[in-house]
Order: sequence, then structure tokens, then C-alpha cells
Amino acid sequence: MIRKLNNLDHDQVIDFLGEEASINLFIIGDIEVFGYDSDFQELWAEFDENEQIKAVLLRFYNSFIPYAKGQFDLKGFAEIITSYDGPIQLSGKANIVELFEGIPGLGKKQQTFFAECRSGGSLGNPGSHINKARIEDIDSILELRSTIAEFVPNPNARDMLETAMKTGTARTYYTEENGLMTACASTTAENSLSAMVVGVCTREESRRQGLATDVMQELFKDVLGEGKILCLFYDNPDAGRIYKRLGFKDIGMWTMYR
Repeated sequence: MIRKLNNLDHDQVIDFLGEEASINLFIIGDIEVFGYDSDFQELWAEFDENEQIKAVLLRFYNSFIPYAKGQFDLKGFAEIITSYDGPIQLSGKANIVELFEGIPGLGKKQQTFFAECRSGGSLGNPGSHINKARIEDIDSILELRSTIAEFVPNPNARDMLETAMKTGTARTYYTEENGLMTACASTTAENSLSAMVVGVCTREESRRQGLATDVMQELFKDVLGEGKILCLFYDNPDAGRIYKRLGFKDIGMWTMYR
């Protein structure tokens, strides 16, 4: 049986998702921030005959994330997803999400490695030249990111980053020289269990000085010190080797259709 979730289901939902807190950081984070009664967010679960959860589906605007630990009602979840108008964005653990291939409206497929870090034992000492960003630093963060060809600009980036910083679901560390931000690294989708590392970048003329590694080490120490798991996506093997030197381990593949 599939039904929509509400506040009364919260403890069971978090217990179910928490067994893979890294993989489920987006669902957990959205529940903690927006709950079950938002116009733009809905959650469903499939229950077995003993009222135990078998699978969960999140809708956040037109983006969907399914999660299951075994077989689930694929057809039922697909019917929910395709009942909404507009383009569909679907993402999640690869072996779950790829079962939905073939439903109408899916975008282009992209696969990345999913890695997590649970310990700061591999971190060095970055020194005292690292700054933690404040709201007034948002424009500098976005300006630095705009210089990176690989980053896709989002017209709502400023509002999204400001909201995330104010709600405590994102933070950024950075270096600067002569008042110009030279490198930064951020988290997003922070929740009580985990956080996603994003936006790691260095201004072109400031590269090969270890600045990105320094800001990541400061960010990692802060987040790991709060007892959270750090997670990240990567598809570049060179970047993957850097992350693994910092203590990350691959835990699976993440697939997106958008």
C-alpha cells in the first residue's frame, strides 16, 4: 500500500532513511526543513502488511527522489511521478532510479560517484588564513563560482544560497587575497546527520597553491566535529583521488535525469 506521509509518520520515516543517512541526505534534509505540509513538497511511502515502510518517494517542486531497500511498487511510484505536469527531474541511488527508465518526461541521464567521509583522521592543518562566509559574502561566492566554466549558473542562486545560510543548511569557507575571494568550498542540504560538499573551486590565477585543499580541510573539520557525515558527488577521477586522500570512500553511484 502506498500513501502520503504526515507528521505522525516522522519517527518511522527517519529510522528507515537513517540506515543510509548519506544516500538519503536530501530527503532527510528536506523533511527537517520543510516537513510534510508544504505546497511544493510531498512524501509518500509504501508499507507492507505489518505497516513497516518498504520505500519512500519525495517530491520537491518537480524533482523526485525514490528510495527503497528491496523490491517496491515501481508502477505505483511511477504513476505518482507522471501525474505531475512539466518536465520531470529524477535522482537517487543508481540501482533504484534506473528502474524508472522509460517513463515519459525524463530528462538527460547523468551518473556520478557518491562518496562519504566519516572521520577527519586524514586531514592536515590548514592554518589560520581560512574564513567562514557570512551573508554579506554571498555575492563574492557567486562571483568566484561564475569564473568556473564547469559550473552551471542558476538564476535563483543568490536567493537559494541566502535561504540556505539563514536556515543553517549550508555553509562556505574561503580564502582571499587583497579583498578578492580566491578559493571556496561549501556544503548544501545539511541536516542533523549529514551534509553534501559542493562548489569547491579556485580562481584560475590562484591555483596550484593548495587553497582548495585548505578550505576543504577547514570545512571538513567543522562539519565532522558536529558528528555529521560528509558526502559528495564526483565524476572526475583526478578529483576523486584528491577526495580519497582527505578520507572519502565511494559508497555507490548516483543517477540523475534532468
